[in-house]
Amino acid sequence: MAGANLFLNSEDLKKAASVISRAKVMICQLEISPAASLEALTMARRSGVKTLFNPAPAMADLDPQFYTLSSIFCCNESEAEILTGHAVSDPTTAGKAAMILLERGCQVVVITLGASGCVILSQAEPVPKHIPTEAVKAVDTTGAGDSFVGALAFYLAYYPNLSLEEMLKRSNFIAAVSVQATGTQSSYPYKKDLPLALF
Repeated sequence: MAGANLFLNSEDLKKAASVISRAKVMICQLEISPAASLEALTMARRSGVKTLFNPAPAMADLDPQFYTLSSIFCCNESEAEILTGHAVSDPTTAGKAAMILLERGCQVVVITLGASGCVILSQAEPVPKHIPTEAVKAVDTTGAGDSFVGALAFYLAYYPNLSLEEMLKRSNFIAAVSVQATGTQSSYPYKKDLPLALF
């Protein structure tokens, strides 16, 4: 149940305008009302802030503005399937779904594939590229997508000179670490627990 999330409104966003305008990256998803997410994305883009949109929980009739307001549009297989109507089960089908999302106005599309890593497609490089991840023994995959999105936002904010492909490789690694422990937040690693090569 969404609870308090659905109370977030335009007034709250206006109060947060100065914080949003100074951000390096803003993540939005659909656990708050789509209207509030759309307004926040609009505010961020107007201020030149990078926007990372995760359409979760996905809805088939997503407002078309979400595609054009997202610097990076990042979804998983089931979300991509709901949005495009095409089955997504591997890098090839993910690439086809990503192409549909790109045609809707996205700058960059990332589709996460769990143990198979992710696929990226962009206006600049409109050929799907599969970025694999290492095999691990998954204990609990709950929250892996959020771990990936959070890691990606971290790299966009603090390591903007890394290639997007390198950011995604590192985000894959961090998501893989998170599935090796139980829980959601409790499974997310601290910086001190990660290899120095990631920073």
